[in-house]
Amino acid sequence: MIFALPPEKKARGKGHDSTDGWQATLRHIALEGRVFVLACNQFVTRADYPEDFELKDALAAAPEVLSRGGSAIVAPNGDYLAEPLYGREGILTADLDLGLVTEGRQLLDVSGHYSHPDTLWLGTSMPSDRPSSSPSPPATTGGHSS
Repeated sequence: MIFALPPEKKARGKGHDSTDGWQATLRHIALEGRVFVLACNQFVTRADYPEDFELKDALAAAPEVLSRGGSAIVAPNGDYLAEPLYGREGILTADLDLGLVTEGRQLLDVSGHYSHPDTLWLGTSMPSDRPSSSPSPPATTGGHSS
């Protein structure tokens, strides 16, 4: 599975997020989902805008580099297959071994451990029904009651 992130992610309303914190988020997404993450972030300078840009004065007051980039490719184990690209345009490539997804999911059940009542039970009880110890799953008889 591949999880591709578009460049629209914002950082504190100041343009595209090219922070170290965003890179940590990308790696966490890869680890949590055991997926490849393809993160596309723009490298944008004032020179990239056309001469007839209608907000020319605002653009002139902006820093030369408006978005420093930060595109990266992350493997399901959180390692970079292509390090973040900052400060220039470029195309990132990597060979993706899709077997790493299966391998990673053998180590972590990313889709089913919450749906097993034998390992996790979430319930409520009224104060008068509450036992003195922690609650346990309701007993099942294996049949239907009428």
